[in-house]
Formats: sequence, C-alpha cells, structure tokens
Amino acid sequence: MQQDFDAVVIGSGPNGLSAAITLQQAGLSVLLVEGKDTIGGGLRTAELTLPGFLHDVCSAIHPMAAISPFLSSLPLAQHGLQLIYPEVAAAHPLDDGSAAVLKKSLEETALSLGSDADTYLRLMRPVVAGFSSLVPDILGPLRFPKHPLVMARFGLDALTSAMHLAKRFHTPQARGLWAGMAAHAIQPLSNLTSSAIGLVLLASAHAQGWPVPKGGSVAIANALASYFIAIGGKIETGTYIRTLSQLPAARALIFDVTPRQLLEIARDRFSAFYKWQLQRYRYGMGVFKIDWALDGPIPFTAPACRQAGTVHLGNTLEEIAADELASYRGLHPKKPFVLLAQQSLFDTSRAPEGKHTAWAYCHVPHGSKADMTTVIENQVERVAPGFKKIILAKHTMNTAQIEAYNPNYIGGDINGGIIDIGQLYTRPALRWSPYKTSAKGIYICSSSTPPGGGVHGMCGYHAAKKALKDVFGG
Repeated sequence: MQQDFDAVVIGSGPNGLSAAITLQQAGLSVLLVEGKDTIGGGLRTAELTLPGFLHDVCSAIHPMAAISPFLSSLPLAQHGLQLIYPEVAAAHPLDDGSAAVLKKSLEETALSLGSDADTYLRLMRPVVAGFSSLVPDILGPLRFPKHPLVMARFGLDALTSAMHLAKRFHTPQARGLWAGMAAHAIQPLSNLTSSAIGLVLLASAHAQGWPVPKGGSVAIANALASYFIAIGGKIETGTYIRTLSQLPAARALIFDVTPRQLLEIARDRFSAFYKWQLQRYRYGMGVFKIDWALDGPIPFTAPACRQAGTVHLGNTLEEIAADELASYRGLHPKKPFVLLAQQSLFDTSRAPEGKHTAWAYCHVPHGSKADMTTVIENQVERVAPGFKKIILAKHTMNTAQIEAYNPNYIGGDINGGIIDIGQLYTRPALRWSPYKTSAKGIYICSSSTPPGGGVHGMCGYHAAKKALKDVFGG
C-alpha cells in the first residue's frame, strides 16, 4: 500500500462498501482495506456443512436492504444481484398448529390474526402509508425530520416498549407475531424503544418484502464490490489493520469497526473525553447460530410455515418476553426464541436437488460459550415433528466463534452494540455527528453508528457524506 489515496475505508461489510462507493462516486480515489481474504463482513456464504450446501455465515434475509435509499440507488442488478421475494415474508407458529403470517398484503396478514385483524390494520396502515417518507429519517442520525408529522405519529408507538404496545392485541397469533418482530431488537421487550424495530420490520414487509439474495448473502457484497471497482475503486484483502501506521497517506480514514477496535487502532489520536466515551460503549446479547444440511424441507405442522422465508419460533408473547429477559440477565432459556430462515425453498442454488438448507440462531448472554444446539433443535421439532430425522449435517457457532469470524461481533453481539434508550441517540458517543471522531479526518461508519444493525449501508453512506463535507468540501 505505497500509493496515496484521497480516502481509505477499513472494513468491507455493507457499511464499509457503501462508504467507499459514496466517496468514489464523488470523484475521489478510494482504497477499501479488508482484513480477511474475502470481502463482505456479515455478507458471506460458504459450504459450512456438506459440499453443495451453501449457508449464509451471518445475515440471511434482507428486509433492510430492500428499503435502503442508498442501496436502492445503485445498479446492483447489473452487477449480478438478484433478490427473491418469498410470498410469506415471515410466519409465527403456535403450539396449537396455527400460525400468524406476514405477507406484503396488509389485509391478508390481518386475516391470519383473527379478531385482532382490525387492530393490526389500525396500527400498520398509517405506518405503511407514510413509510416512504419515514425511511430516510429512520435510517439516519438524529436530526429534525423531513416529514415531522409522519415521524411524530410513528414515534409515539416506536418509542414505547413492545410489551406496552402488545396490550392492543388479544389473540395469541397477533401477540406472538408482534413479539417475534420486536425480539429482533435483541433486548428485553419491556425496554423503551423495543417497538421500533418491530414496526419497521412489519412495514418493510408490506412495502417491499423480505428478500433472499440468489446464491447467498455474499451476492450483495459481490455486487457492491463489483460496482465500486467499476467506478474506479480499489480493494485490498488480507490486510488486518492494527495501527494507523499500516495505512497509506489519506485525507480521510473511515472505519467500519466498533468502538473497541477503533480504540485499539487509533487511541493516540483521540481526545481524552472521546476515548472515555468509547470505553463506556455497551455491547448487547450475543447469538448462538446453527446451520443445517437437510434431506428435505422442514415438516412444519402449519402449512404457512412451509412457504415462509423466515420463521419465528417461541410460541406466545409471554414465553418470548421471558426468554429474552432471561438471556439479557445472563441465563440460558430451555426454550429460547429462535429466528429461522429457509432460503433453499426459494433459491435452488443453495442445495443439491431435492435437498435443503436451514439457518437459525437464538439470543444468549454476552460472551456465552454454551452449546444451544439441542434446545434450538427442540424448538424446531416442537412445531415441525420429524425435523431431527432429516438432518444430514450441522455447523454451529458460539459467541466466541462468531467474534473470531468477524471482530465487529463483540461477545457475539451482531448489532454492534445494544440499541436501548441509553444508546439510541449516543451511538457510539454523544456528538453533533456520530460519525465524526475527535481526530481530524477519522470517521466511524459501522453498525455502532446510526441507524444501527442490518444490511442497509446507511451508516457508511452517512459517514462518507460527513467526510465529504468536512474534508473535501462536498
């Protein structure tokens, strides 16, 4: 790396790639540096179990990519990206054999909720109607919204706890569906703001859908990288950055890392107060992940689950809430909430003919090394009798292995830090711009910045726009 660049981006996850593209689009010379031998961060796909079975190593289903203003602006289809939209975005089975279903149609979704149909429509119709206006503000830093009345209406519900909002529903189907959506927040459902992610995920399904990238999540990274190179960008892999001295001269450095790695790399450049803020940054629960090679599709009792890209396992709201709280408090539930994806139902490239893959994880205490394989498989078997008999092979990752795979996943935290009320507006530090560090020309663009986790690239986009304004007058 002898050549000098206008800007260097460190880390090739979706945010690093998005930052690099934004800078390159502005006419700068940009280098993207990746520590691993392959790009992608959480966007990687590999044969983790048996030959011919392609498994997403981290992220699998991509509702945030579908609604991302930045990703939607790029010609990714011209660079090989094909998104497949399951008719049923998500299903939530219950022990009685029924299931709530999330489809693009508001009305069809409401019908699966029985007597709560009208309640669901009253909740979601305004959000869906104003969603295109909401998305740019939701997927950005704290600022005065472009559509304040629409945002105010959304915020009244989004800032509440998921448990509080759940009081509107009475059927197990509606309450369970809502709990599964809100549990993506990776925090107790009693926490303030835990409703926000649930509302966004529901609205994204009705607005666009929850897509599966053909060939695996790596297809998103490959398309972004292909476009970046096509417009003149340069990528260097296999170079893990531990000190600033490893980098070539550049006017701007943008790091797709969490506060812990940023401190390790550039501590000496930061003010004492900024270092203190980063040291106080809080990480959240971890995940235990499992991938299966299967002899056939999962035999769910509820037919809707056999058509869903994502299935939430946890039965009732009360069970899910109790399990999430237990994990948050350092315990390991015997019946954890499980997020399961079955990409091969819709993408035949994922497995040999007649075979299938499945992907799942549950939340565990931060840094847990417990093996949750049996309890996860029991949760699947609970609503899909015979599931264990079709398992051909499996691959598991505890929180330590997940962090080893991607150093941004501290303690197995795939969200880059907990997004509770204490960090909602202070990720990664309380500053006028969350992307700008205390050192001139150094920025952070990971999911530890607004709007947080998910494959949307907006953290990288906003960080790059800030650097363009500060350093390059753009």
